Amino acid sequence: MTIEWRYTTRQDLGVLSLAGYLGSEATDRFTGAIGWALARGTGPVILDLTGLLGWSAGGQIAIAQAARRLGENGRRLELAAIPADGSLVPDGTCAPVPVHCDLATALAAHGAGGTVKQWTTDDWPTGQSPEASALI
Repeated sequence: MTIEWRYTTRQDLGVLSLAGYLGSEATDRFTGAIGWALARGTGPVILDLTGLLGWSAGGQIAIAQAARRLGENGRRLELAAIPADGSLVPDGTCAPVPVHCDLATALAAHGAGGTVKQWTTDDWPTGQSPEASALI
């Protein structure tokens, strides 16, 4: 099983939403999504984990590496709605990673405005997105 992702830019921040399971076979795809976010946005990246079914230790390492990569490029990673099976434990080589209970809280913390652009993988789940719910 792999992940699907959606990246949405807003004024001065980006939201990278994941769906599926972030295991070792999905880390390359996740790393690519982080690269996409770096190339197409500014400001912090909120990693929305509302649709994530879970993560492996390798998935957690990939998130810590993403935080370090974003930090090296002058951006910060923040988490929203971490899976119930545990919290991310940063490896100490990157800045602290703020954790928000859900996406709406993360967006409110930034006073985030409307969507500017959005990209998704081909199999991103349809229906009302958690981000759309956060805007209501």
